[in-house]
Amino acid sequence: MKLFAVLLVLIIGIIFFFNNCSAFGKNPSGEHLKKISESNRFDKERKEFVNRDPNVLDEMQKKAGFWKPMKEFFFGGSKYSKPKEKLPELKPDLEYFTKKSESIKFIWFGHSTFLLNLNGKILFFDPVFSESAAPFSFMIKRFQDAVIKLEELPEIDYILISHDHYDHLDENTIKFFKNKKVKFITPLGVSSHLKYWGIEEDRLIELDYWQSFISDELEIFLTPSQHFSGRGLSQNKTLWGSYSITSGKKKIYYSGDSGYDVHFKEIGEKFNGFDLSFIENGQYSEHWKAVHVMPEETAQAYFDLKSKALVPVHWGMFDLSLHSWYEPAERIEQESIKRNINLLTPKFGQVVDLQEPNAYERWWKKLISSFK
Repeated sequence: MKLFAVLLVLIIGIIFFFNNCSAFGKNPSGEHLKKISESNRFDKERKEFVNRDPNVLDEMQKKAGFWKPMKEFFFGGSKYSKPKEKLPELKPDLEYFTKKSESIKFIWFGHSTFLLNLNGKILFFDPVFSESAAPFSFMIKRFQDAVIKLEELPEIDYILISHDHYDHLDENTIKFFKNKKVKFITPLGVSSHLKYWGIEEDRLIELDYWQSFISDELEIFLTPSQHFSGRGLSQNKTLWGSYSITSGKKKIYYSGDSGYDVHFKEIGEKFNGFDLSFIENGQYSEHWKAVHVMPEETAQAYFDLKSKALVPVHWGMFDLSLHSWYEPAERIEQESIKRNINLLTPKFGQVVDLQEPNAYERWWKKLISSFK
């Protein structure tokens, strides 16, 4: 993915000089940069954040080369990369969803955007409601509008951002919450973008790996991932991560974006398993598997994390890779059958209550034949 981003950001960079593009955000500087550079994940020689293996991105680029992935990305890929008609969705019953209960409830909106109700606290993960996952609306358009409008959302306690890529950190969506009470939790450095967009500093909570934020019974940990960051020509000036959330005996995991590495097992052992895991399962390729898990690795991560249920995310709303829109779902379903994984595949907008019977249709199967 980083390989493709090189040419893309160069084009964006040229456009930037002719447009006042606030979508690029603003990287950390001054005292903020000085503070976050004390992190063990910040390489002071490189002047950037690095993965557990600092050379993993360089090795990925060296192995994949440049022109072959670039050619495939722009001129190849699947002819079924986008659906030809609207994917099924449900209008969520937000009154039922927000009601406090002993259960875990969530709503997936496509890609990596989802709401979580945990003991009455409402958490919103990587919210992207704009029409595209790019700094300009004509690029990387979503397959269809979100099932509800931002104005229809319930009151939210915390917004959690995994990293600063456009398909996870959306300027317009963040600005919608500028005058709300919601607080934002981010990896180190990411708050710099939010401050640039007008979010007050006292509503921003930055975490390094294994640090946590506590509110009542809720504890939110930033945990490792293997990825990269950047919204413009410079990269890796902010940290990326996953989240592990505990509330009483309930435990939830969200992977953010990540290649497969030892951190999944380390997290699973530290928290002794999770009731529910939202794990990336889409926008992958052999060219950039160092930073995005393949479906078979998603399945292995589920076991490494000692999870009781898996929700595959990072698919179904944007075309950011070479595979068909439905391939991620097909491949993870095959793994779930083979390896006895408790796979949850809700429709966009479906309210899922883990204590209630849920109808998890393999809804994409009914659509594949009509799209071919």
